[in-house]
Amino acid sequence: MISEENIKNMPKILVIEDEELIRDSLEDLLVFEGFEVITAENGEIGIYLASEKQPDLILCDVMMPTLSGYEVLEQIRKHKDLSTVPFLFLTSMMDRCSHRKGMSLGADDYLEKPCTKDELLTAIAVRLDKQQAINQRIEEKMDALRSSITLSLPHELQTPLSGIMGLSELMMLQNEEIIPSEIYEYAYGINRSAKRLYRLIQNYLLYSKLLLLKSQGQLKFSSTSDCSSSMIITNICNRKSKDYERIDDLEIDTIDVNLAISYNDLIKITDELIDNAFKYSANGTKVSVNSRLNDNQWILTIQDRGRGMTADQIANIGGYMQFNRRFYEQQGMGLGLVLAKTLVEAYGGNVNIRSEENLGTKMVIAIPLSTEDDSKSNSDFVI
Repeated sequence: MISEENIKNMPKILVIEDEELIRDSLEDLLVFEGFEVITAENGEIGIYLASEKQPDLILCDVMMPTLSGYEVLEQIRKHKDLSTVPFLFLTSMMDRCSHRKGMSLGADDYLEKPCTKDELLTAIAVRLDKQQAINQRIEEKMDALRSSITLSLPHELQTPLSGIMGLSELMMLQNEEIIPSEIYEYAYGINRSAKRLYRLIQNYLLYSKLLLLKSQGQLKFSSTSDCSSSMIITNICNRKSKDYERIDDLEIDTIDVNLAISYNDLIKITDELIDNAFKYSANGTKVSVNSRLNDNQWILTIQDRGRGMTADQIANIGGYMQFNRRFYEQQGMGLGLVLAKTLVEAYGGNVNIRSEENLGTKMVIAIPLSTEDDSKSNSDFVI
């Protein structure tokens, strides 16, 4: 007798097939091979059962009444909880056109009817193994994310709060003897700590909003008004070089282009990337910023001569992810770069990162001069 624990560990397969004989045969075979099987006689029932039962893999006929296999797949892929479930077509149509249509909709494989037992089981095993590897990789990334948050969040909250509390307490303790110049010095320190904390909170809120929009399929922005790129970049570069006391390290050469991007979003993109360039490079090394036009694209390049990143670190860029924190003191929670990258991509652009350890990093941002769909506007939402 099979225990409840073993049943829970059985891969769950949904079979959507309108021909009863084939459906029953598949069920008998798969149950005998140790799978938990759910069956549906048409596409509508199949979609409902997929949503309710959350199968590990779906086998679906192509030619069915009411809803075809293609229509079932299209709806399955729109479902957030089912979008990555392996989907295998069972079909007697193996022509190139139908194969391409299914694959373009997100099918994982095609099995021709009739297929042998070994062909069926091999296809299922390959897809389940691949999905398990994907799930394991996701879990590893989540573990790394949780570890990074655990390390960075307490530090990032406590450091500016400690600065605010410590300096304000000193002001209260010395209120009778404090002189104007000391008041300014304390107030300046409090203000810097407060700005650091404010930036952290704003980045966290923005990152959460972008994740929500992305999950809803709404992460595509456009703007109804243009903004001057050169003025924004120049102002940010000058401010950052002063903040880091590195005015002589700045090299800037930009052209003025009116971009169909929210004013606030362009500020956020350039502010985060230029801040990173100064933050992760040493005093006395150059930070170069330039912009140009190329094939109807606005190209912004930001080059520093800092410690750089490895290829693996570039591939794993994400919110709350910091690299070598054990060896380097650094501010922030790793949100700046991923925020800038996400915003650029929301406007149809891309970010290319070229970096070598101990030699520096070059960020190349490319944004189209015009967007394809100006009707979908989420501009000026940055907080």
